[in-house]
This record gives sequence, structure tokens and C-alpha cells, in this order.
Amino acid sequence: MYYNDKVVWITGASSGIGEHFVYALAEQGARLAISSRNEKELHRVRQNCHGKVEILVAPLDVADFNNVPVVAQQIYDHFGRIDMVINNAGISQRALIKDTALEVDQKIMDVNYFGALAVTKAVLPFMWHQGAGQIVVISSVMGKIGVPRRSAYAASKHALHGYFDTLRAEVAADNIKVTVICPGYVRTNVTINALKGDGSANQVMADATRKGLDPTVFAQRALRAIARQKREVFIGGKEIHAVTLKRLFPSLFYYLIEKFKTN
Repeated sequence: MYYNDKVVWITGASSGIGEHFVYALAEQGARLAISSRNEKELHRVRQNCHGKVEILVAPLDVADFNNVPVVAQQIYDHFGRIDMVINNAGISQRALIKDTALEVDQKIMDVNYFGALAVTKAVLPFMWHQGAGQIVVISSVMGKIGVPRRSAYAASKHALHGYFDTLRAEVAADNIKVTVICPGYVRTNVTINALKGDGSANQVMADATRKGLDPTVFAQRALRAIARQKREVFIGGKEIHAVTLKRLFPSLFYYLIEKFKTN
């Protein structure tokens, strides 16, 4: 019953993890605002939700920082409150540092890091006014480690942890909770849409992603963690143990990473 009648805003909701959050939350009675750049796909996702669930399609590019507060206000005006935001919009990377244009690094940071900040800053005044709220951030195992060909992606996810760990402490007395979710490999199109060094789409699904966790299963596990108001949680397969390996056996971890082949 945690999500029943809660107003939840999900970014990056037109595909992948975000899309499956929509389906899972709709089944649990949430009232939803769904955003991404692809309005057509947002309507497809909404149509896939059966029943009487209320879903507002709110197209948004989270890197269009000036428009984020406008969309947030539209959502608030429609529902009269925003109980939770799931900062899910993001883009991955598949390129060596030496082959990556600075503009690509910046684009990844704008979407993954500054986009989440912009959305969060836009909803916090409503949550303070309500006296409650929950901020959810979709980070990654890469928010704790770095592997070849993921430099800007890992940097953006690392930055999320620093920012939202700080925010959690600052709003603890305001009854606003902050949950950071760190997925491992999840079977989505994230590697297909990842950026190469020149900014073009990778257009290849990595083997590890293909064998990853079913996104429906991921969404259900994540929602259980969010309902328990966990501060940070890792969800995936054996790859999530890399974080423990780095902490307990750093020399071994760095040796293995230097030998690690990624696609």
C-alpha cells in the first residue's frame, strides 16, 4: 500500500528501467507523471497501463534546465502535490577517454548529473510545503567503481552519490527521504543508446546487458527498497560484488579492472 494514491514523477520513462517503473507503480495504484524526450513513446507506455490509473504525460529533456521548473509546476498544478520523484533519465557511454570529445563528456554530465539536480531542485519546494517527500536517484554500480570506456558515465554517477548523500543529511529533519538505487546489468537498450566518442549511438547491445536482470524484476526489487526508505541499495547479479571487492581488496580490484575487457 506504500504507493497507493502517491503522486510519482518518473523521468526517462519512455523505455528501459523507467518504463518498467511506470508499469510496476501503475499496478500499485500510484498516480503518475511520466517524462522523457520522446513524447510518442510516453503515450505508448501510458496506453500499456490498464485500469483506472491516472497518468500525466509530461515531455521533458532534463538537460533543458530552464524548462525543468516549468514542467514540475505543470505536474504540481495537475495533481496538487508531488510525493516522489524518480530521477531515472540517463545515458551511457562506450568509448576510451582518448577517443571521447569533451562535448560528449559534457552531454553525459548534463543529462545524468545536472539533469537530476535540476529536477530535484524543482520539486523540493513542493515537498517542503507538503512536509514530506521522497527523492529517488537511479545511479549505477559505476557510481562506486570505474571501468574502461565508461569514464564520463562513471564520473556522472559518482557525482550523484556525493550530491544526494549531502542532500539526505540536509533534509532529514524535513521528513524528506533520499534513496539511491545502484543497478548492475539490467536487460534494456542502455548499451544500444550509449554514446561513442563522437557522440553517435553505440547501436550494439553488450553481452553482459543481454544476460542482465529482467527489468520487470529490477523494478519490483527497487520499489521494495524505496518503500523501505533505504538510503542506498545495489540490485543486480554478481557484478554488484565489485564494490565490496574494491573496498576489501583494492589491489586485486585494480589489477582485475586493468585486465577487464568491456564492450
